[in-house]
Amino acid sequence: MSTREEIADAIASLSLFADLSGPQLLGVASRFEEAFFPNDARVLRQGLTGSGFYVILEGEADVVADGVKRATLARGDYFGEVSILLGEPPIADVIATRALRCIVLGGPDVEPFLIDHPRVMYRMLQVQSRRLQRATQFAGRSDG
Repeated sequence: MSTREEIADAIASLSLFADLSGPQLLGVASRFEEAFFPNDARVLRQGLTGSGFYVILEGEADVVADGVKRATLARGDYFGEVSILLGEPPIADVIATRALRCIVLGGPDVEPFLIDHPRVMYRMLQVQSRRLQRATQFAGRSDG
């Protein structure tokens, strides 16, 4: 397991946490737990309750919905937040394709964390907006 300082160093270069100061990064490192998943491990399961907000520090994972690969996630990407924020089961499996090292925040702790870190919430909103825009464009229309 990494120290709080090592985790803070690892997340300092991630866009999600780019607006945070050194002390804030240390605070984030204190709130999140470190987790490891071997190749082929299912981190989230489609249709089951989401358990946390995961940020990838190392490795890769595929997002698979209804047996179809939808995306590949890597360092700096995150997942699990939509399920937690909506209080609904995940709509996809997340499967490690290269051993994953993540930091994880439990579901009940996500809302207080985001309220305490509005710049992180803003960056998450930007990513969700880009995803929605791509999905809308993919469907054949763009609502700007």
